[in-house]
Amino acid sequence: QAQLVASGGGLVQAGGSLRLSCAASGMTFGINAMSWYRQAPGKQRELVATITSGGTINSVDSVKGRFTISRDNAKNTVYLQMNNLKPEDTAVYYCRVLSTIGSIYWGQGTQVTVSS
Repeated sequence: QAQLVASGGGLVQAGGSLRLSCAASGMTFGINAMSWYRQAPGKQRELVATITSGGTINSVDSVKGRFTISRDNAKNTVYLQMNNLKPEDTAVYYCRVLSTIGSIYWGQGTQVTVSS
């Protein structure tokens, strides 16, 4: 059974950096897009960044120039390098995988807290 395990969250001061990782295992089919979402308290879950199997990247304007998404296809792992973190980046971050047959899988979420 497919499973996503996310790690790398934590508490950091504004201006600091964190690197999130999410490893997929048990995938029966190939992986198409890998994404990071986040959900702040009282807000809807929002897409942060996506990287396709071909390497195409899209990200929300609020993180451009600060966050970088990447993936290691050999390890079925997606990363999110977050630099110059701001208090408004505080949220639970979730990884999401879209398989080649259209199945969607979510990781368990990792908390990122940025103090001012």
